[in-house]
Amino acid sequence: MLSTKFRAIATLSAVVLSATLLTSCGDSASADKTLLKSIESGNVTLGSKYDQPGLGLREGDGSMTGLDIDVATYVINHIAEKNGWSTPKIEWRESPSAQRETLIQNGEVDLIAATYSINPSRAESVNFGGPYLLTHQALLTQQSNTEIKGLADLDGKILCSVTGSTPAQKIKEALPTVQLQEYDTYSSCVEALSQGNVDALSTDATILNGYAAQTPGAFKVVKLEKEGKPFTNEYYGIGLKKNDEEGTKAINEALEEMLESGEFDKFVSANLGAGDEIDPGTPGDLSFLKS
Repeated sequence: MLSTKFRAIATLSAVVLSATLLTSCGDSASADKTLLKSIESGNVTLGSKYDQPGLGLREGDGSMTGLDIDVATYVINHIAEKNGWSTPKIEWRESPSAQRETLIQNGEVDLIAATYSINPSRAESVNFGGPYLLTHQALLTQQSNTEIKGLADLDGKILCSVTGSTPAQKIKEALPTVQLQEYDTYSSCVEALSQGNVDALSTDATILNGYAAQTPGAFKVVKLEKEGKPFTNEYYGIGLKKNDEEGTKAINEALEEMLESGEFDKFVSANLGAGDEIDPGTPGDLSFLKS
């Protein structure tokens, strides 16, 4: 009886030890993972938005379209070609604003290009390649709305943005009387706006232009200014694992080539038309984080 009991305990201990070792190995593999290793292996997982027309959109057939998709794909292929590696297979992973740092830190994605504004807080958690573009915060309202023409007109109004994003909070700080309504995705905000449940949606002009273009005549983009200058400057970057300096350098080199060759202008034109409120960034220059 004792022998049977001891065997059972020994078996259980072995199972627990095996599971512990497997978990440890998995954690070690994640810790050793870098962007260049993933590209060289032939398989990469890239994060982006799935619901932002012109930037990151999952089409009905499962394909991905948008500026961020084109930029991320260019970067991966450029790095592979420069190192003499085969073009890797790309798997896309939806990356909502509130989950981006976590997805990178957990090793669930190799990089994220998802209207990812570089700011000091985020830069403490992940590395950033870029910026590859500069845009500014704006508002989206119904086309028929004649009341909201700027920041002051949001007094007492209901303003929508997404959880984990900073634009609406910046407006709240500047205009405490605004009422904030947060949703998980921008598409939910657009739906609420179309139904009249909120008065405006605030985020980057690039995102708002995409939604306005998707439903011509339904919405309009309203510029936000403070003392005659853009309300905010939003520098889009590519997020990757913290301290992956080799990967960051490779991304910046790819972005520089993309901007200098004119490919970026082609991507903007194809996805966002005239590309109002969009300027190219300077990859590797993060000096704005100190201002």
